[in-house]
Amino acid sequence: MRHLGPNWYASVMGTAIVAAAGTALPLRAPGLRGAYELVWALAALMLLTLLGARAVHWVRHPDQARRHLDDPAVAPFYGCLAMALLAVGGATLSVGSGVIGQGPAVAADAVLWTAGTVVGLVAAAGVPYLMVTRHRIEPGQASPVWLLPVVAPMVSAALGPALVPHLPAGQWRDAMTLGCYALFGMSLLTVLLILPLVFSRLVHHGPLPVALTPALFLVLGPLGQSVTAVNNLADATAGGPYASATAAFAVLYGVPVIGFAVLWLLISVAMTVRAFRQGMGFAMTWWAFTFPVGTCVTGAAALGRHTGLHAFTWLAAALYVLLVTAWAVAGARTLAGLVSGRLLAAPAPAPLVPVPATVRTT
Repeated sequence: MRHLGPNWYASVMGTAIVAAAGTALPLRAPGLRGAYELVWALAALMLLTLLGARAVHWVRHPDQARRHLDDPAVAPFYGCLAMALLAVGGATLSVGSGVIGQGPAVAADAVLWTAGTVVGLVAAAGVPYLMVTRHRIEPGQASPVWLLPVVAPMVSAALGPALVPHLPAGQWRDAMTLGCYALFGMSLLTVLLILPLVFSRLVHHGPLPVALTPALFLVLGPLGQSVTAVNNLADATAGGPYASATAAFAVLYGVPVIGFAVLWLLISVAMTVRAFRQGMGFAMTWWAFTFPVGTCVTGAAALGRHTGLHAFTWLAAALYVLLVTAWAVAGARTLAGLVSGRLLAAPAPAPLVPVPATVRTT
């Protein structure tokens, strides 16, 4: 348990989004719903197992847990805890309701959404605070991983609208809807501060290390999730005083951003192919191929629903095929790494560099 880091929550996120994104597609075939429910159940089981394992980690290895918070490469992954709670909660309502019933699904989602939002707000404020006050970051160390804590509120904004119809009409629904818009803005503006740093690092310092190349896909997360958020919020405000404005904003914002997401996806794929040619092996960073792509699936599917343009639906379907493929590969490799013990083994010590002998001359 000593080396079980918060990055493992990415596997829960990547599994939950497979189920949730599948239900967002207008695909209806025998057995699909059952498959989505199995994946949702797996994600829920993974979340419970990992929460327990991480609790053991904090109790038995508090020194290592504090070291994770002091490490600028690990601390941002605490955003994954928030997003894992939110992703499983959203999938419980959209997928699991057919298994456990509508009432229990709403209750479970409400609990997980609240917990995930609180943890996400703490991470979104706390991790940047640590970066400024305690972490020592050198020029050229900007990473897409920095997006993880600040994108968590965007996930809350995207999944919160599903709870709006289950709240009392009036102040409760209005507070939830406008609160989700506030979470959307909180995340979006912070992401806009970080993205230029990431691109500047790539341009001025070259590609990421080979093992970290999959992290480039993390940029897709706030892009796809923000498109999903504005479209889901437009659904939540339908029939209200802001209906026409939110519907227009969903399309006018969503279409350009999903276009940029496609561009970034092409760049990321090209960089990943380059990394594979240089011998990139499996690491937990491969889970970056899953959840961010899944957010683009839900975003494109929502645009297809609101614009009626079949091109967005086909884009969502193509991205879903990529998502399922990436999830299957990452899941199989992770399971093999767990069975072998390699993924939870202590990091290999740095090799000793022999000090060259010096010759004293007179």
